[in-house]
Amino acid sequence: MTDTVKYLLDEEHLPKSWYNIAADLPEPLAPPLHPGTGQPLGPDDLAPLFPMSLIMQEVSTEREIEIPEPVRDVYRLWRPAPLYRARNLERALDTPAHIYYKYEGVSPSGSHKPNTSVAQAFYNAEEGVKKISTETGAGQWGSSMAFAGAHFGIGVEVFMVKVSYHQKPYRRNMMEVYGARCHASPTGLTNAGRAVLQRDPDSPGSLGIAISEAVEVAATHDDTKYALGSVLNHVLLHQTVIGQEAMKQMEMAGEYPDVVVGCAGGGSNFAGIAFPFIGEGLRGGRKVRAVAVEPAACPTMTRGKYAYDFGDTEHLTPLMKMHTLGHTFMPPGFHAGGLRYHAMAPLVSHLVELGEIEPRAVYQNPSFEAGVMFARAEGIVPAPESTHAIRGAIDEALDAKEKGEERVILFNLSGHGFLDLSAYEAYFAGKLEDSDYDPQALEEALKGLPEAG
Repeated sequence: MTDTVKYLLDEEHLPKSWYNIAADLPEPLAPPLHPGTGQPLGPDDLAPLFPMSLIMQEVSTEREIEIPEPVRDVYRLWRPAPLYRARNLERALDTPAHIYYKYEGVSPSGSHKPNTSVAQAFYNAEEGVKKISTETGAGQWGSSMAFAGAHFGIGVEVFMVKVSYHQKPYRRNMMEVYGARCHASPTGLTNAGRAVLQRDPDSPGSLGIAISEAVEVAATHDDTKYALGSVLNHVLLHQTVIGQEAMKQMEMAGEYPDVVVGCAGGGSNFAGIAFPFIGEGLRGGRKVRAVAVEPAACPTMTRGKYAYDFGDTEHLTPLMKMHTLGHTFMPPGFHAGGLRYHAMAPLVSHLVELGEIEPRAVYQNPSFEAGVMFARAEGIVPAPESTHAIRGAIDEALDAKEKGEERVILFNLSGHGFLDLSAYEAYFAGKLEDSDYDPQALEEALKGLPEAG
């Protein structure tokens, strides 16, 4: 018998502003640097890529930034998103811990990504932009940007990491349904793509390569801007609707989390759930442990270097100070494609360095094991990326059981896995490998870090 408890907010509780954690940082974030001069970037340096409204959000230190009403109107299609208490999972684990999860799979594209794609499409449309170029790993971002572009009448061109393009054809189909064009990156359509293919004709692609291609298209076409689905400050800002809603819902439940868990590739969904809680602690309120779970095959926070690096492979993006494996690092082709990025968001990296975030790395088989256990207990098939967060939450619950202590755990279920069933097929067939990164390749990639900052 199901014993899952759902906490629903009324439409009036839909956040009216995004929360900007930059206002509460005890030490300021290191500035992004111009890739050519090595000097701090100014707003005009970013104008070829982004509308000015997003550029000003990127550098803002205001605590609250108002959400435009047209964006809130689209949010109302699925927000406020539900929060559940996973009593069936608690029972299966025989744990004294209370486990809650915020479910972002109720959005039109099935993940947390529309929280920022809708905002980015709105600001681009307001500036008269006709087309957006972007990249995507597993396809959640590409399909979300395609959805948002269709809503605001903007064309969308997506460069999808080649290994995911072939692993996840239905994500590509979803982008096409929304009217976007999708290419397997690296392509022969850009100088960046051709350069990679010349070095390695069989390249499986990476987010760094796909970013290079998308940035090149935006930089060379006057009617086109670029959109990024994670990493940048304004992207993490937009995702804080998740944590703001969760704070109200935890209040409805009469509890407050001891630990907040999220999976982390570029950092946006983790920041979305965790930043409002971390900010509360930074302002002198109740502190939580914030656990960011990354893949062991692409361990940016647990094995990377905190340094300035490019966000892409071909040196087209600004230099940002972040945890990085090196912009030339090529992670193995594991199924959590949305977590295959060589670096972590500067804001998340900064908070790791300040001791406010606990990074943790896990392999994909234990993650899928956790995802299957969750699905059988709670009924939702999670995305491969989200299984990392579930693994983290289950490990916390088992630790509480071993220590005989009560613990309130909140995690972000950032998307459903209904279009990722081939990954589960591979898991049940015993074909998933717990790949490690190549230490020699990592060493070589780190040697190539730019001398900056």
